Amino acid sequence: MNECFLRPRGNALILSAATGLLALASLLSNAFGDDFPIVSVPRLTIAAVLLAVLGCAFALGFIRRLPGDIAILFSSLFSAYALIETVSEHPASSSGGFWLLTLAAWTCGWLFVERLAAWQAVGLGAKRVINLAIPLLFGVWLLILWQIVVTGFGVPKVLLPAPSEIWLRLTGSVPTLWADFQQTFLKAVLFGYAAGCGAGFVIAILVDRVPFLRRGLLPIGNLVSALPIIGVAPIMVMWFGFDWPSKAAVVIIMTFFPMLVNTVSGLAASDAMQKDLMRTYAAGYWQTLVKLRLPMAMPFIFNALKINSTLALIGAIVAEFFGTPIVGMGFRISTEVGRMNVDMVWAEIAVAALAGSLFYGLVALLEKRLTFWHPSQRG
Repeated sequence: MNECFLRPRGNALILSAATGLLALASLLSNAFGDDFPIVSVPRLTIAAVLLAVLGCAFALGFIRRLPGDIAILFSSLFSAYALIETVSEHPASSSGGFWLLTLAAWTCGWLFVERLAAWQAVGLGAKRVINLAIPLLFGVWLLILWQIVVTGFGVPKVLLPAPSEIWLRLTGSVPTLWADFQQTFLKAVLFGYAAGCGAGFVIAILVDRVPFLRRGLLPIGNLVSALPIIGVAPIMVMWFGFDWPSKAAVVIIMTFFPMLVNTVSGLAASDAMQKDLMRTYAAGYWQTLVKLRLPMAMPFIFNALKINSTLALIGAIVAEFFGTPIVGMGFRISTEVGRMNVDMVWAEIAVAALAGSLFYGLVALLEKRLTFWHPSQRG
């Protein structure tokens, strides 16, 4: 079982050496000014010693197996805890050794992710867990760095709040955030996404069935896709009112053309030999469409669905800047920016990013289920 942990990569040796050297350098410098050496903070001293020992031991070849990788993970997490706790007690006063130790902790976390990517998973479930853990750990370390840098340099909250402040706003404004999410995502985005993608798919079938429409509709669709949101949104508000239907109309316009173009391209993906084979079976247009051309077009269609999953949310939020009831993600962002409540703005951004990522992931999962036969889904 331990054989799967015996494949270090070239980058791992560089990262381990950097971790050890940076940790050693931090022990020889000052953390909080000339009168505050790093050795006077017990948790920072322990973190620096752990990182120095593990980094040097890995670089010299003494750590290779699973226990060593777990030790690297523990050391990086403990170092992150020590850094965050210390910088919270002494904000805007860090210097020298503290930042060297921060870099050492970052390289140690990066080293574990590098080692995790080298693991050879035994089963499909373990492989999925590893594939999920790698971006999750990398994202967590980005948040840790964000917290340390913002607090350590004393960045004003109005410029960039720390993740801890955004989290407090998230947990303290759940009813408001949920109401905004319902208005923007559950109403405008989902309806506009379904209508826009559905209309693009149907028109693509018509374009494929009636050749002269290709010359007539595709240029018009290209023109519509080039219309700026800031010009279309006020018009949609005038036509459909201030509530969510006007935002859904903007989403329809944004999602229509990607679906149209990708579906038309996908329907043309089947080659002449496959079409000739269907003719030899006396298959008509609709039989060929359903049994050959649409299955061949599925990767193109799902490509449009994934693109539109993010475009729809962006379009709905931007459209809310130009007229909406007193609810909605775009309304909240524009309002709270004027009030200098930047933490609330970032909370809305976090909710939008999470919703968009989950929506994209759901479409990608559906694609994997339905197009498992395609070469892009193998392995």
